[in-house]
Formats: sequence, C-alpha cells, structure tokens
Amino acid sequence: MKTGLITSDTYQNHDTGDSHPEKIDRVKIIIDNFKKLGNKNLIWKKPSKFNRSLLEITHGSDYIEFVEKSFPEKGLSFLDGDTIVSPGSKEAILDAVGSVITAIDSVQNNELKNAFCAVRPPGHHAEKNKAMGFCIYNNVAVGANYLIDKYKLNKIAIIDFDVHHGNGTQNIFYDNERVLYISTHQYPFYPGSGTEQEKGKYNNILNIPLPAGTTSEEFLCAYEFVLKKIREFKPEFVLLSAGFDAHKDDPLAQFQLESKDFYEITKRTLELSKLHCNGKVVSILEGGYDLNALKESAMMHVSALMEFN
Repeated sequence: MKTGLITSDTYQNHDTGDSHPEKIDRVKIIIDNFKKLGNKNLIWKKPSKFNRSLLEITHGSDYIEFVEKSFPEKGLSFLDGDTIVSPGSKEAILDAVGSVITAIDSVQNNELKNAFCAVRPPGHHAEKNKAMGFCIYNNVAVGANYLIDKYKLNKIAIIDFDVHHGNGTQNIFYDNERVLYISTHQYPFYPGSGTEQEKGKYNNILNIPLPAGTTSEEFLCAYEFVLKKIREFKPEFVLLSAGFDAHKDDPLAQFQLESKDFYEITKRTLELSKLHCNGKVVSILEGGYDLNALKESAMMHVSALMEFN
C-alpha cells in the first residue's frame, strides 16, 4: 500500500487578503513541488462530500449556521481579528474537512497505508463554537470524531507539532476519554493556552510547552515524552496536526527546527504507530508560513510517510 496526498484546487478560492500570512501560496508551493517530483509512490485523491451531521458532532449547530452565513458576496469578512473568509472560502473550508474524511476512509479500508492532507484553512485553533487563529472548522477534530462515530474506535491519538498550541482541539476533546491530545508548542505564546496543568478530565491531554529558541536537539528530546504517552495509550489510529512553523525560518515563531527534523519526528511517530495501530496515520496540514521552509518540511514529512509503507 502507498501514501495518499489528499487535496483540492478549491483551497485557491479561500482569499484572506494580500498581506495575510495564511495565503494561497502555502498549499500551492507544496502541491507544485510534489507534482514536479512525480513520485509514483504517492497516490493523489480529491476530498469527498460529507453530511453536515459530521460537523455537528464536533461543532455546535448555531456556530455552523454562523459560519454558513458569514461568506460575503464579494470582498472579505472577518470572523475574528485574523480569521478571514471570502466568497470562495465555503468550498475550501468544506474540502479541508472532506480531505480528512477521504484520507481516513482510504486508510481504514486498506486502500492507502497512510495519508497527508494538504489543505487550507488550517483547523487546530477552531473551538467548538469559535473561529480563531486562521481556523474555521477543526479539521483534525472532525476526523477524530468521524473515527469514533463511523468506525467505533475507542482510542484515537492526536499529535500536534505545530509551534502554536491547538487550543481548539484541546477544547473539543477535554472531556473525551477516547481521544488523547498531545501538543508540543512554544510557550508563552499565542494563543496563551497549553500549560502542563491542562490535563483533561481523563488525563487525556498532554501539553509540552517549550521556550522560544528551542533547538532541534531540545525539541527531539522533548518529543520522547510524546512517544512515551503514545506507548501508554496504545492508539487504534493516529492523527497528526502537522504544522511546520517550528522551523527556524518561520516568521511567526521562534523555534529553531530544520526541515530534516520533520522527517525525524515523523519517522519516530510511524515506528511507534506500527506497533499499536498497524501504521494507520493521517496527517493534516496546519501552520507554516515561510514558503521555502514549508515546502522543504512538508517534503521531509511526506518522504517519511512514503518510506514506512
């Protein structure tokens, strides 16, 4: 079995304005790079349509209605200070979620070994009833709830290595013993959450806050605590909130990781996932705002996914 790359051209219709860091070029540079390489071990798929009820398991119906009514006929509309939608955002937002659903179905049905969803907007800051931090629907959270609802799984691990804490994912699963949420992130930093004291109702939250300036060596040492928690939890499926803004060149944070570190992070995670869930892993793009660093880091990440087939 091979690795899937799930994406859609509709991400290009999600216009956030000229100077916004979460821009169309982020996904375009990743996709164009993989097209140029033409790797035959990568299976390209488009997102599937899905029933609105899948969103309602994760987000409140009032919030979903608010989002549906927020798309302007022209120009831009602000859901919060830095979360922006345009007329074309509706398709992109739904396709971001649909990509995760397609990836999960393909892995669960043994059509793919694992998958990477190259989507925008990102999702991990979106709370149950709130858009924030460029995020509207929480893509990875919808995926986890889909695994519970359709496939009746009882142990899903979400590993979030974006440099920002995934407050939304934590908010959605704080009281859910079926979902383990683990985050490595810069602290104190946006969005202000993610302390070690935030453990979840069932000890199902593990936050690993790290200081600005964290080096590759320091991060990889800290990542061993992620792997230890995964060994204890023994997940049936692993979802990755794959943000690449911990890179040293990223303009929005101050970690010092290099592109090759994302290969190592992915490799270590996959080695462990083989033991507990037969390597069932779906990765979803979150942050990453220096285009060259994002292109290189995503390539390293997916290269590791392809190697572990």
